[in-house]
Amino acid sequence: METITLVLIMFIAVFFSSMLVRILPIPLPLPLIQIALGTCIGMASNWRLELNPEIFFLLFLPPLLFLDGWQIPKEGLFRDKGTILALALGLVVMTVLGVGYFIHWLIPSMPLAIAFALAAVISPTDPVALSAIAARVPVPKRLMHILEGESLLNDASGLVCLRFAVAAALTGTFVLGDAVLAFLQLALGGIAIGVAVTWGLSRGTIWLARRFGEEPGAQILVSLLIPFFVYLIAEHLHCSGILAAVAAGITMSYSELTGKALAITRIRRSAVWDMLQFALNGLIFVLLGEQLPSIIAGASQVVSETGHHDPVWLIVYVLIINLALGILRFLWVWVSIRFTLFGGGQMYAQNPRATLRVAAATSVAGVRGAITLAGVLTLPLLLSDGSAFPARDLAILLAAGVIIVSLIVASVGLPWLLKGLDVPDEPQQRAEEDKARILAAEAAIRAIEKAQHAMSKNQPDVDLYVEAAARVSDLYRYRIDRRSDHGEAQAQFDITFEIELQLRQVGLRAERDELFRLARENHLDEDLARRLIREIDLQDAQTLR
Repeated sequence: METITLVLIMFIAVFFSSMLVRILPIPLPLPLIQIALGTCIGMASNWRLELNPEIFFLLFLPPLLFLDGWQIPKEGLFRDKGTILALALGLVVMTVLGVGYFIHWLIPSMPLAIAFALAAVISPTDPVALSAIAARVPVPKRLMHILEGESLLNDASGLVCLRFAVAAALTGTFVLGDAVLAFLQLALGGIAIGVAVTWGLSRGTIWLARRFGEEPGAQILVSLLIPFFVYLIAEHLHCSGILAAVAAGITMSYSELTGKALAITRIRRSAVWDMLQFALNGLIFVLLGEQLPSIIAGASQVVSETGHHDPVWLIVYVLIINLALGILRFLWVWVSIRFTLFGGGQMYAQNPRATLRVAAATSVAGVRGAITLAGVLTLPLLLSDGSAFPARDLAILLAAGVIIVSLIVASVGLPWLLKGLDVPDEPQQRAEEDKARILAAEAAIRAIEKAQHAMSKNQPDVDLYVEAAARVSDLYRYRIDRRSDHGEAQAQFDITFEIELQLRQVGLRAERDELFRLARENHLDEDLARRLIREIDLQDAQTLR
């Protein structure tokens, strides 16, 4: 009962964090506020949430990684694949090896395998924490897509490296050749399972919906269960459940492009997943704060593991590790940009200082967050012989410090580095958008004319159908005209459309307020009012652009 109450209090803290981030005059990242609220909970309560690493891993990581794969822009992922792969795979391996050895040298009392595990868990970057910062500091779209693609892949690569490091710590042995073969088995098996299970479930639900009708709640439930299914199946078959969840998310995004689901299903499913992402990410950071008092309370014991007696050494270690991560990431990013991004170093030849700023911004934007915390908390409590896992509390404390410092550095440094930064845009994006909207509108006009002829056939009031079709088609013709013009005419259309959009929203709000008034005064049936208000809400949510 105490555990359930504590979890509910944490969810309340997640809610209040979303309010505080808007109220506070100083722009602070949402994760930092959530960590602070969690710390207050931990200091005010004598309860502590006992974390089972395997359950924690299962509950948090599959849905978050699945959603990352589902939402990542595939075009940007493939266009800048060289840079993204260099960051997500090459940088992770270099971080595990370089920073792992560095941590072992810095803290000799931490076994090398544990140092590698810590380096692996702090190598993944967190797009959610970055998004919280980018909400106040606009990040160029192409740079944001590169960072999102990196975080999607380095989540998986970093956590797979963590798995090998923990296995080495438990068994005391590590053979590189066996590790490479095992990695390929884990990776390929996990990807295959994620793709196959998701594709099969998606096709099955589409067939059932087509044959018996679609129930939005059931479709949403299937989407929620898929990441857990693929993770458990992959782990049962000794493959990577992490990669299975990522592959499942990517497969789900392609399955969604078939357009077989009802519009109401997509709207509700998107809302459910947005809520789940916000709740899980927030809960992880609140949980970090809740655990901090107990971790810090044992600081004297943790410091003694490092061979020192003053707790200030913990802060020194956190700062040094962050500095090492930053230097390594900057060098790797600079080389990646120099040879893979913007035409193989063309930008560097034209403006070396701009390249350095892009590298610095990309380095600072690599904040650590939910995945790092989720991974470090899954370190085993005991070794195979039943003894305590060495330096576990120290690893958790250092990882938590890396998260906090990286968030602070990004909050302060990113606005300064991005100010006036000119990152090459994604090519032809506006032209492709206009072309797609014109083609969609033309298809709509053809479908309306065809439907109007079919509906008015053998009907006495043919003119009513013609007038209705003309009114609907005029809206699409207006959109085509707006997207076809360029230059000054296009700018005038944009201004006019913005004015019309604002006036339309004013009208929708007035409609909604009147329906609420009628329902409150019992002049309108509650169910009917709810349905009418939902229609207005859906119209209000449309951008119409």
